[in-house]
Amino acid sequence: MTPNKTSNTAAYTGIFTAVAASICCITPVLALIAGTSGIASTFSWVEPFRPYLIGLTIIVLVFAWYQKLRPKTQEEIDCACEDDAKPTFWQSKRFLSIVTLFAALMLAFPYYSNLFYAQPTKDIVYVSQSNIKKQTFEVAGMTCAGCEAHVESEVNKLDGIISVKASYENANTIVEFDKTKTDLSTIRKAIEKTGYKVVENTAKENK
Repeated sequence: MTPNKTSNTAAYTGIFTAVAASICCITPVLALIAGTSGIASTFSWVEPFRPYLIGLTIIVLVFAWYQKLRPKTQEEIDCACEDDAKPTFWQSKRFLSIVTLFAALMLAFPYYSNLFYAQPTKDIVYVSQSNIKKQTFEVAGMTCAGCEAHVESEVNKLDGIISVKASYENANTIVEFDKTKTDLSTIRKAIEKTGYKVVENTAKENK
């Protein structure tokens, strides 16, 4: 296999591993765009493998650039075929640069995926303190800031929500709401509409 073909193979592998590394956060955004948010947590099982996929992506891209930049041996020059003499765009450094940039954007996706979730603007409403309730829901399946934003966006669509804070690190969502306008069952359904699962019998009232 020629250096150009080896470099291309490594580049395509880098694209695949970069997408796979962030698929758990890419899926919720695609689900939001497609209007099928229930599939958002489909690839949450990939999250434990993310560090290995990131490492593999870096390794294959470094190898691709090494193959692209290293000087050819005399044997390779003597055996150069027409494809090597006139490399196409897909065999060029420009293409590999695009692949590298794309891979970097995919690897960083969990850190900016929350930008895709619009938080609805709420009017300021005065609520009697006796009607305010604060509840913690244990939520399984969240893996990044994008997952948090997805849950918060969905819950904020409900009437009577005062504040909502999801945390993938703590695997929970804390909701402050007006109990005369919404209830625990409605909030739970809103969370689970995103595809993440509220753990049974774990809703805790915050004092």
